[in-house]
Amino acid sequence: MIRWYYFIARFAIILFFKVFTRWKVVGLNNVPSKGELLIVSNHLSNADPPLLSVTLKRDAIFMAKKELFRNPILGYIIYGFGAFPVRRGQLDRQALRHAEKILSGNKILVIFPEASRSKEARLKKAFPGSAMIAVRTNAAIVPVAITGTEKVVGLKWMLRRPGIQVRFGKPFNLPPTSGKKTRDVLDESTTIIMRRIADLLPAEYRGIYSGQEKNDESSN
Repeated sequence: MIRWYYFIARFAIILFFKVFTRWKVVGLNNVPSKGELLIVSNHLSNADPPLLSVTLKRDAIFMAKKELFRNPILGYIIYGFGAFPVRRGQLDRQALRHAEKILSGNKILVIFPEASRSKEARLKKAFPGSAMIAVRTNAAIVPVAITGTEKVVGLKWMLRRPGIQVRFGKPFNLPPTSGKKTRDVLDESTTIIMRRIADLLPAEYRGIYSGQEKNDESSN
């Protein structure tokens, strides 16, 4: 549930990024104006969720690690932005059902498949949660590549105004699967999702998903 302070905070976050960074957005027109949508992104910094939230023109609901909700103040704030908790490293059926409910309501769900920040600013092995949700709902997926937010650390970065970019790829659907959603199916689907994100990233950010041919249909 989005709370009253959402719009005030959104304005403040937009102003913050415009003042202290050189913020560039590419391919935002690839995000459909309506309908269910799963957005998947790489994760470099704590700045990524608020940055992605204010970049989108539609309200989005984020899947966030459960640990963030342990702090009552922080939990209240991120819950007010529409986020909901998920237990990492295990099958969280409650979070899965909630994610499916969000998508069935023609809303945007945002997931960081790596589940935590990449300290080396390169893609690391992703968890299968985003693939499981996509397979079960057949929702369209929009890959997102964020660069530059790894520099948003401490306080001195604000004086440097680092360049940050949010790049949206074209929507796609996972290939249809038949029968039980096995681990192999989910692993393959996860790789497809991560390669789409890697296609949008500079080579030095692709990590374990480097060495793949760029998919011309994934970017704009």
